[in-house]
Amino acid sequence: MAQVIHGGRNPCLGGARNTAILVCLLTALAADAVGQAPEQFLEYQVKAAFLLNFTKFIDWPPGPGAPDSPIGICILGKDPFGRALDDVVQGETINGRPLIVERLSPGRVPQFCQVLFIGAAEKDVPKILSGLGRGILTVGDGDKFVRAGGMIAFVLEDRHVRFDINQTAAANAGLKLSSKLLSVARSVEK
Repeated sequence: MAQVIHGGRNPCLGGARNTAILVCLLTALAADAVGQAPEQFLEYQVKAAFLLNFTKFIDWPPGPGAPDSPIGICILGKDPFGRALDDVVQGETINGRPLIVERLSPGRVPQFCQVLFIGAAEKDVPKILSGLGRGILTVGDGDKFVRAGGMIAFVLEDRHVRFDINQTAAANAGLKLSSKLLSVARSVEK
């Protein structure tokens, strides 16, 4: 099962017995409802929380639109999150800006995205990345994603969700990553 990097506890592994059993059952039922195995469902709940938290540690270049316009977290291609990402960002704001989730079909150009999650099934990631404008944080799955020019790649290590960062790709897109974010990454390519 996926677990948070620091300090997070998996409720299925400890705590009050009755509460832990209830949480495990609800997690399994929710996973079945979205067609995912419980482990995969928990993995993408953790990844959804990371996507939200990444927005708190990025300085974006000034862009078009009002300073209170929403921050878009977009998913390109097949959506592995189900409702987890929507639930995590619901009611959240970053510097007074509400967060929204948008799902993009392949080939659609993200226009209002500050964070773009590129699904593992997407072909030709370098081409997708080269077609993006400045100011978009790109996130994907697997350590190959940062080598292809992506900025943050989720990786599973000992059943824990971790992430690698390509700091050069972020800087080239005009993004400044907080030293706090860099310090908790598994690796940082400069």
